[in-house]
Amino acid sequence: MARLLSVNVGLPRDIEWRGKTVHTGIWKQPVQGRRRVRRLNVEGDGQGDLGGHGGEQRAGFVYQIESYRYWEERLGRRDFSHGQFGENFTIEGLPDDEVCIGDRYRIGSALFEVTQPRTTCYRVGIRLDEPLMAALLTSSGRPGFYLRVLEEGEVGAGDLILPIARGPERMTVAEVSALLYLSHHPREQLERVLRIPALSPGWRWSFEELLQSQKAHPGATGNAGLMPAAAGQTAAPGFRPLRISGIDRECIDVISLSLQPTDGRRLTSPLPGQFVVLRLRPAFDGPPLFRSYSLSGPLSDEQYRVSVKVEPNGAGGTYLNSNVRPGDVLDVSEPRGSFVLQPGEGPVVLLSAGIGATPVLAMLHALAATASPQEVWWLHGARNRKSHSFAAESRQLLGTLARGRSHIRYSRPDVEDRQGHDYDAAGYLTMKVLDELRVPREGDFYLCGPTTFLNDLRTGLTAWGVASSRIHSEIFSGGPSLMPGVVAAPVRPPHHPAGTPETGPLVSFARSGIAVRWRSSEDQSLLELAEACEVPVRWSCRTGVCHNCESGLISGSVTYQPDPLDLPAEGNVLICCSRPRGDVVLDI
Repeated sequence: MARLLSVNVGLPRDIEWRGKTVHTGIWKQPVQGRRRVRRLNVEGDGQGDLGGHGGEQRAGFVYQIESYRYWEERLGRRDFSHGQFGENFTIEGLPDDEVCIGDRYRIGSALFEVTQPRTTCYRVGIRLDEPLMAALLTSSGRPGFYLRVLEEGEVGAGDLILPIARGPERMTVAEVSALLYLSHHPREQLERVLRIPALSPGWRWSFEELLQSQKAHPGATGNAGLMPAAAGQTAAPGFRPLRISGIDRECIDVISLSLQPTDGRRLTSPLPGQFVVLRLRPAFDGPPLFRSYSLSGPLSDEQYRVSVKVEPNGAGGTYLNSNVRPGDVLDVSEPRGSFVLQPGEGPVVLLSAGIGATPVLAMLHALAATASPQEVWWLHGARNRKSHSFAAESRQLLGTLARGRSHIRYSRPDVEDRQGHDYDAAGYLTMKVLDELRVPREGDFYLCGPTTFLNDLRTGLTAWGVASSRIHSEIFSGGPSLMPGVVAAPVRPPHHPAGTPETGPLVSFARSGIAVRWRSSEDQSLLELAEACEVPVRWSCRTGVCHNCESGLISGSVTYQPDPLDLPAEGNVLICCSRPRGDVVLDI
């Protein structure tokens, strides 16, 4: 019969790792005597990152002594002690290929239920001094598992582990872990796991996404259960030469470029709200400049339209405004981006400021093209009439919609600007304005504009009761970082790494506006190069398991080391375990 060998606890501590401070509770130590187990935790224990560990679904983590022995042999180690893998309970028996999600066990006076396998985490690699440990745990089928506390009580070393009930569907911890993280996701298995009531909400969401993806996109590549939202709409890497067929001035500081194929082949039809990346060459012998611009016109496979703000210190806009003419050819990527109009029948609220009008204008074009019966709100902020782009175009499109509504705010109207004709009111678009206009709270909200504008409206809409799933926004600068457990440090703009420049392939971080040479002597992955440049990045496992780092590959190709457990979607790349084959452009 299985038994509890050791109860291990530890409070979070700060450690130094790769030049960062990490707040982690991975260090657990055996305790003497008995410990109270409560709904959220073992007495005296704590977690540094509650996003991935601890809480009601993960009140206790379990690892088996048999797996200890496996890793001692595989890693050639003899220095392990109980708690080494960050577990609260070191046990004898109950291997991952026998324990099922939903199984219930009594240990001491407490009753537990198995909720999920271990979540991949780089910190176990720190604890074991083995960087690949997150991938090794998952690929070996020995991840360990989490418990929910059904009845609080006391536990202690030596307690027997008594089986009380078997989980429905009889799917083991090892099977469920492999179903999410490895490359085979049989539909019948996804349907089975979703019938297990005890499965934790996070894992349930991942399996629902996998199943929905299989139904909607049979044969699609990638792991929809792990793919970040920003990487969800993929595109083939590479650039295509397109000829400028026209240049129009939309307002004092915005121009639009119409782009058509040079070879007569059809373009890829974009989704409303997507963008393309332009590869510009301001200097003949200098590095290329990459800039992302939203497609602002009607959906078409014959012509793209991009609209560009010309700013005094903006290299891309200045170059396009001063140097290109109709007939010139530009290198243009495939349409990409996940900020797209969602299907539905409810109200659509398009909120923009300044040049942020471009992607939502494409959405307005799409709604007008289908004569959508939905309630459509066009809410836009500009400085004044001179800087108000697409005024006539948006007005005409709204006129084709049976339930179109518009409200324009000028922050600094000129004396010749006519209130009631050019704009509706002075000031900024705020939540107070939305409240006064009685904008429907049950709508889908699409936001694009300056960072402060986005942050204020996202915060306000959330407080207004709008679900996060119905708040959509586009950010063209480097997006928010995800570095679980890393203590926040002062944010610096992306920059070239310290040291003598190397001569490897050119790695361009398109959103961050920086291009650097690959440092084969310094970096083990594209992620490490991005970190050296302080480019905002997202990651968790750092070994090709969790896919948090999955990003768009705009051009080029990579090699993997180690190989991911499940490949990213075609057109994407896992930067945590990849290296460039040649010059690459990444959508980060």
